[in-house]
Amino acid sequence: MTSHGLTRFSINQMTVKKLSLPELAEACARVGVGQVGLWREPVQEYGVESAAKLMRDAGLAVTTLCRGGFLTDIDAHARVAAVDDNKRAVDEAAVLGTDTLVLVSGGLPAGSRDLTGARERIADALAELGPYAADRGVRLAIEPLHPMYAADRCVVSTLKQANDLAERFPADQVGVCVDTYHVWWDDTAPAELARAGAHGRLHAFQLADWVTPLPEGVLTGRGQLGDGSVDLAAWCGLARDAGHTGPIEVELFNAGLWARDGGEVLAETAERYLRHTT
Repeated sequence: MTSHGLTRFSINQMTVKKLSLPELAEACARVGVGQVGLWREPVQEYGVESAAKLMRDAGLAVTTLCRGGFLTDIDAHARVAAVDDNKRAVDEAAVLGTDTLVLVSGGLPAGSRDLTGARERIADALAELGPYAADRGVRLAIEPLHPMYAADRCVVSTLKQANDLAERFPADQVGVCVDTYHVWWDDTAPAELARAGAHGRLHAFQLADWVTPLPEGVLTGRGQLGDGSVDLAAWCGLARDAGHTGPIEVELFNAGLWARDGGEVLAETAERYLRHTT
């Protein structure tokens, strides 16, 4: 496969979870992929400085770092620890050379039913984290997750909620991450995507398909591009109309893909991207 047509394609590390960072770099070179989205845990295990050098030496641009967030805790000590960890994530992103840290905001604290309060605690944390990130050339990208994750993982469920939060802060500090897996069902999302683009807040754009029936472990059930219900080409068109000219990252949590050879999955994903995004 040649790299023609893959200029904007980025493979999120989670899609090919079995590959080590050196193996990921080698596979990208074989397939003709020039961009990757990285995750903190494998980067930390490899060493942040070492990972940054590996990416540079391989000619790979890091499009995003996942993830920061989990900012909804009520306990004061836990909130300080969460902010400190997010500052470390910002520092890691800066070392890796990416300008975007994706945030999964966090779910309801144990025993709580207060969605509004949880969202306000996210805003409180962003007021401290936004300037810290901007000083280091990093933008925070709030990712809304499908409502089925609201209780335990992310109280920001719609792109409107993400935009409303982001717009409390300067665009060079806080914007949004749009993942088709999470927002494809929402008939207000196209207008909200345009809103984010118009205000310079569309900091990351990710693709994954929605397949049914949902697997038992819904976290690992994102469909390979073209296998499900999402009109991926239409969403890419919406992002283009919103002014997004940056990377299009494919992030697939999929147990079936993880069981396969990572290099084969990368090649397949690149081919599906070419087939289903135009």
